[in-house]
Amino acid sequence: MQDQPSPTADQAPELFTWEFATDPYPAYAWLRENSPVHWTKLPSGVEAWLVTRYEDARQALADQRLSKNPDRHDVRPDEESAHDRSNKLANVKKKTGIPGERKAELMTHLLNIDPPDHTRLRRLVSKAFTPRRVAEFTPRVQELTDHLIDRFAEKGEADLIHEFAFPLPIYAICEMLGVPREDQDDFRDWAGMMIRHGGGPRGGVARSVKQMRTYLGELIHRKRDDLGNDLISDLIRASDHGDHLTEAEATAMAFILLFAGFETTVNLIGNGVHSLFMNPGERERLQSSLAAGERGLLETGVEELLRYDGPVELATWRFATEPLTLGGQSVAAGDPVLVVLAAADRDPARFAEPDTLDLSRTDNQHLGYGHGIHYCLGAPLARLEGQAALATLLTRLPDLELAVPPEELRWRGGLIMRGLRTLPVRFTPRNI
Repeated sequence: MQDQPSPTADQAPELFTWEFATDPYPAYAWLRENSPVHWTKLPSGVEAWLVTRYEDARQALADQRLSKNPDRHDVRPDEESAHDRSNKLANVKKKTGIPGERKAELMTHLLNIDPPDHTRLRRLVSKAFTPRRVAEFTPRVQELTDHLIDRFAEKGEADLIHEFAFPLPIYAICEMLGVPREDQDDFRDWAGMMIRHGGGPRGGVARSVKQMRTYLGELIHRKRDDLGNDLISDLIRASDHGDHLTEAEATAMAFILLFAGFETTVNLIGNGVHSLFMNPGERERLQSSLAAGERGLLETGVEELLRYDGPVELATWRFATEPLTLGGQSVAAGDPVLVVLAAADRDPARFAEPDTLDLSRTDNQHLGYGHGIHYCLGAPLARLEGQAALATLLTRLPDLELAVPPEELRWRGGLIMRGLRTLPVRFTPRNI
């Protein structure tokens, strides 16, 4: 990773530039030290608080006064007219969340709701998305991993994002959901549109969201008459004291499991491999451990990669439902709040030598998958895919290396996710 010059103590860093996207960590260090709860204007024009210290981040992630429901917030109170405030509120709603989800009637998922609705839906979904189901899926994840590597192993070169890190979680979550294999390439196309345009025009993403919603609604309707051994069938079966998921709720939940699940894993794999390239000593430790048949360093290593340069840079939107104090800063009712996971996970007040990659780090309660009631439901599947991907790549392609100078790599400019556009690599060609 290219080091960017650190801002001076009296000079606030410029945020959300392309230089910032390449390496945001010096800017986040400045914010933690000088303005830990920082009011800023985002590229969309929406203004929000950025929370950058670890303890403040944990507090915010668990604080039920910060609502996930965009319909429960109002704009910053001031002396503007009711008409202006109404327009500003509509603008904030339009520019936050997943493009197109409101129009596609996909708002009733876990990222947008609060207790008691969140408690009910999470309990029902947890009955379907169980640790046992993830564990049973382990052999299939390994098969998918090997199959994808087989497709480029003989070439001696690949783009690890588009040929490996991207298709692996798409095919995995499609199979887990019960999407027929003949339809899975459609999901790959829709997801590709989301990644390509996630930081730019929202129209392409909204179209893909609408197409996913239509397909998932039809699939759920079909499965009601022919339940199988898959996650969508289990969502339909899920019940608790007579309660059940409506078809709209099941569709929204299937959508968010796919939408939230694939890009986080793409970035976990891509960022993880990149971090190992930039830290060759740690990579050698991991390869030696894997060659000896040991998995311990792989497991702690994936957690450290999640902390060091994780897939989710900022947690999804929250809105203050009442005045509150956060990190000594007064937050008004209606203010949008974004918890900067990438900054919190490099906080020296919580992690020793936070800018050092240490794959054997054990005191590692990172926030890479959130905290509190909104902790990522799909984290076990993402960890499984990340471990399988890294272990298989480093074992089957031991001389894997970057095919371009590090400074030529480009990072996507989205707000929530952090990931590479491409990751060109080369290696000694292997016969399958």
